[in-house]
Amino acid sequence: MYKNVFFDLDGTLTDSAEGITNSVEYALNRLGITGYERSELYKFIGPPLMDSFEEFFGLSEEKCMEGVRLYREYFSEKGIYENKLYGGVKELLEKTRRSGRTVALATSKPREFAEEILRYFDIAKYFDHIAAAEMNGKRNRKEDVINYALEISGAKREETVMVGDRKFDILGAKSAEIASIGVLYGFGSEAELVEAGADHIAKTPEEIFEIIVCSD
Repeated sequence: MYKNVFFDLDGTLTDSAEGITNSVEYALNRLGITGYERSELYKFIGPPLMDSFEEFFGLSEEKCMEGVRLYREYFSEKGIYENKLYGGVKELLEKTRRSGRTVALATSKPREFAEEILRYFDIAKYFDHIAAAEMNGKRNRKEDVINYALEISGAKREETVMVGDRKFDILGAKSAEIASIGVLYGFGSEAELVEAGADHIAKTPEEIFEIIVCSD
């Protein structure tokens, strides 16, 4: 039985593509980096920013840190609100909470940003715990976030499931020895989620809830 449900944020609860890619584009432009396709920036959704700047653009550690700073400069003012809640998500959270389960957010996004997004969409009330990264880079990998969520919630691993749209969510769940639900309406493909080892696949928020309650 899944008594504890951990939700990813970007691509699982909200469609944050516009705000994230605009923030990355702003940072790259300020760094003087050109010659990329806008579609390439979607790869930044999911993994830690430092890793993405290094992997996708070959930046030095110093340049990566500057890229993160510039990203946050735009994101904190504009990008955070260039975002929308997926249809059915509020109902999913409400039903999950009403079913008596513990609900936690498990995101690699910095806590300040995550809390503001939950407040902005009026869904903070559905969460018992928030596990997120810190601005200083602490706890920015998904497995660290999930383990922190387990720690602060007191959840038993065998009674917990992670819901996310990218391989990072699934691999993080496997590393933490909990079950996972891969969602198909976000930014990851079914092939990516299956290859990562998702225990369940859901096409809609409604299917997520069906999987959760079928564990009873």
